Amino acid sequence: MTAYPEKLCAITGAGQSEVGRPSTRSALQLTADACLEAIADAGLKPCDIDGIATYPGKSSEGGGIAPVSPSEAAAVLGIDPRWILASAEGFSHMAPIFNAINAIACGFARHVIVFRSVAQAQARLQSRTSTLMAGSRNRVDGNNAWTVPFNALSPINTFALYAQAYFEKYGANEEQLGAIAVNNRANAMHNPNAVYRKPLSLDDYLASRVISSPLRLYDCDSHIDGSTAIVVSSLDAAKDLRNPPLQFESIGMSIGGLWVGKFEGDFTHLAADKAGEMLWSRTDLKPADMDCAQIYDGFSIHVWMWMEALGLVPRGEACRFVEGGSRIALNGDLPLNTGGGQLSAGRFHGYGHIHEATVQLWGRGEGRQVQDARTCIVSNGGYGYGAMILHRD
Repeated sequence: MTAYPEKLCAITGAGQSEVGRPSTRSALQLTADACLEAIADAGLKPCDIDGIATYPGKSSEGGGIAPVSPSEAAAVLGIDPRWILASAEGFSHMAPIFNAINAIACGFARHVIVFRSVAQAQARLQSRTSTLMAGSRNRVDGNNAWTVPFNALSPINTFALYAQAYFEKYGANEEQLGAIAVNNRANAMHNPNAVYRKPLSLDDYLASRVISSPLRLYDCDSHIDGSTAIVVSSLDAAKDLRNPPLQFESIGMSIGGLWVGKFEGDFTHLAADKAGEMLWSRTDLKPADMDCAQIYDGFSIHVWMWMEALGLVPRGEACRFVEGGSRIALNGDLPLNTGGGQLSAGRFHGYGHIHEATVQLWGRGEGRQVQDARTCIVSNGGYGYGAMILHRD
C-alpha cells in the first residue's frame, strides 16, 4: 500500500470545553479550555505545539459561526507556531485536519492543534438578527444567496427536498427517519456534555412539529456554544506520548455544487460519494471492519446519504438498516453516533463526531462505550464532504 501522508500521522490528544445553550464563558475562553485539555491529554505542553488550524477561520458573518481565529487562539494559549492555517474554505469541515496531516508529512510541524469553536447560542440569545430568518436582514451571500431568494430561509428547506426525494424513490417513511433521532438521544443520555439528555421515544419524535416536510424538530441539529480540539502528531513523535496513537488509516474528501447553488442529478444522494471512493481507495480495510461510525447529522437525512456514500449500506438501504434502531444501537451491527451526534449533543459541524471517535477508541465512553472498539469511520459536511478512518492498534 502506498505510504499516503495520513499514515504518517495520528491523533494523540482530544479535548472539549463545556457545551452550553448558552455558555457563560466567552468563545475564546471555551477555545482555550478545549485546546489546553487536548494538549494535556496528549502529555504535551503548549510549548510543544508548533502548528495550529481551525475550521473555517474566523468569520466576518457574525452569528457566532466562527468567532475565534487561529492567531487569537495561539496568543491565548501562549504558543508560537511554525505552521498556521488561517482560513479554510467551507467546502469541507475536515480541511484543517487534512492540511495538518500534509504539514506534518512535509516537515513543517510535529504537533498541530486543530480546533472548532462556535458561539451560536450566545449570538442568538443576544439578537435574532444572527439568523437567516431575521426580517432585518436584506442581504445574504455564499450558498444562502442561491436559496433565500426562493424562500428557502434555512438549510432545512434545502435538505427537506432531498429527504422527500429519498422517501419517494426508496419507499422510506417517517418512522425509519425517526430512528436516527431516537438512537442519538439514547446515546446522548450517557454523554454528560450533550445538551439534550432527556429520553426521546419514537412517539415523541412523531408528535413533534414539522419544520419543513418531511423533516421535524428532532431531525435538526442544535446551535450551541463550545469548542472541540484534537492534537495531530507525527506518528514517530506519537509513539512516545501518553495515549496509544489513533492512526489515520485513510482520508477522503470532495466538493459539490450546493455551495454555489448548483443542484443537479439524483436528489437522493450527495457528492459525498466521491469522498467515500477516495477513502476506500487508500486502505485495505472494508466497511464491515468498522466497529463504530460517527456520521454527520446536520439533519437526520444526512445520515442516510452519508452511510450510502461511504458504502456502509447499499444504495437505498439505509432507511431499512436503521429501522427499529437495533442495528445502530451500542450493541448493534454498526453503533452509530455514540455520543448523541449533532441532533442531541450539539452542532460542532462534525468536530463533535471526531471527538467522539477518540472517546470510543481510547475506551472512555463509560455507559456509551462500544465493546472492544478499535476502528471508527467518521464523516462530516452537508455542502462539502470529508471522511476518515481512525484505528487503534
